[in-house]
Amino acid sequence: MATKYETVIGLEIHAELSTDSKLFCNCKTTFGADSNTQTCPICLGMPGVLPVLNKRALEFAIKAALAMNCKIAQFSKFDRKNYFYPDLPKGYQISQYSLPLSYEGYLEYEFDGEIKRCGVTRVHLEEDAGKLVHEGVTNNPNISHVDFNRSCVPLIEIVGEPDLRSPAEAIAFWRAVKEVLEYLGVSDCNMEEGSYRCDANISLRPVGSEEYGTRTELKNQNSFRNVQAALEYEEKRQAKILDEGGEVIQETRLFDVEREVTRSMRQKEEAHDYRYFPEPDLVPIEVDERWVTEIHSTLPELPMYRRQRFVKEYQIPEYDASFLTATRQMADYYEECVKLSHDPKTCSNWIMVDLSSLLNDAGQSIEECKVTPKHLNDMIKMIKSGAISGKIGKTVLEEIFVSGKTPQQVVQEKGLIQISDESEIEDIIEQVITANPKPVQQYREGKKKVIGFLVGQVMKLTKGKANPRLVNKIFQEKLGG
Repeated sequence: MATKYETVIGLEIHAELSTDSKLFCNCKTTFGADSNTQTCPICLGMPGVLPVLNKRALEFAIKAALAMNCKIAQFSKFDRKNYFYPDLPKGYQISQYSLPLSYEGYLEYEFDGEIKRCGVTRVHLEEDAGKLVHEGVTNNPNISHVDFNRSCVPLIEIVGEPDLRSPAEAIAFWRAVKEVLEYLGVSDCNMEEGSYRCDANISLRPVGSEEYGTRTELKNQNSFRNVQAALEYEEKRQAKILDEGGEVIQETRLFDVEREVTRSMRQKEEAHDYRYFPEPDLVPIEVDERWVTEIHSTLPELPMYRRQRFVKEYQIPEYDASFLTATRQMADYYEECVKLSHDPKTCSNWIMVDLSSLLNDAGQSIEECKVTPKHLNDMIKMIKSGAISGKIGKTVLEEIFVSGKTPQQVVQEKGLIQISDESEIEDIIEQVITANPKPVQQYREGKKKVIGFLVGQVMKLTKGKANPRLVNKIFQEKLGG
């Protein structure tokens, strides 16, 4: 298949926007509330109600579209997308079809060591549907309930061009979109809560052909692993059909996670099946160019470009840059530390290893962390000046993480100042030499590794406060070499 067929993939990505209220009413959007407690006649689709557009949702949609290099339409409108499903209370979804909010964009992303570009057909606004609840509502497994809390939550749909040529590349692009939306702050992209998901379209065509093959759609996926596995299965399934002289059917398929196979759900609908027509209860959207310019001015440096700058400007490895730019908040924290210390690699090491370990253990994000960039910088300065050792620094960091005290307060209160008096260290080393004649003799006979044991004994006696550089220096003077 690798040489006979070319894979063509396009993604339709859905992201719930992080607004406090829904797209057309004032109901809250808080995830996890009791079923049907965040509803009103508008989001329940009662007759005679009138929706009103959430301006913040429109702003977030424009911001996302601009970040993906889309053109913003000065005039756009909402449409009714008609289909019947239990979680769609009105029997139609308010979306955008013929005149979307934005169009003709693209997003650059990293894949396989290269900068790639995928076209973005459009970014438009629509409302989410409700949710069927199959578990925990009754003792009868054949009964499902409907929770309308999610109904009318604002969504953006990002329609990608069919520019992706492998399942792995599709995931790279999907991850890149997620990073961008998180950096913008327009969506939390929480996949476990269903606020970031996609429909993946895949087809095969003979290598060298310009004509697209018949595609299948993998519906409503919210797992990177599952989408990649489903696409890989579809590649093999479609290739087998074509090799045997058959025809691929255009249809929507579901992914069976346990068996790791796709199965048919329904014949794929076309646009005319949804009977789109203009939403009569909402006026068209006319966007002021000055407002678009104002929104554009608030766009942050996007993650891929920030990673590249970190490598170039701070001379840190690509791995470090990827770790530190995983979230906008972490990248901001790191840059503030570097601004104070002017030591990018030392800051990177402390953040990536020690501070991140504390955050993970506590289940905290960097925004919740009591260790400020100034705390970290002051502690690094104390280590460089010899006031404390690197080992003591770890203890100091742990205490700051819990209490929020300054490094100076922690060191003073716990008596952690490093011992750098040579005569004091020399007296302790004499005690260690006297108490450990066998390791001392082994060292003098050429087994240099035992110096680690001897240094450890000094650290034990001084509770880790002896200056390790001086300890090693004095040991070498006394033991030779």
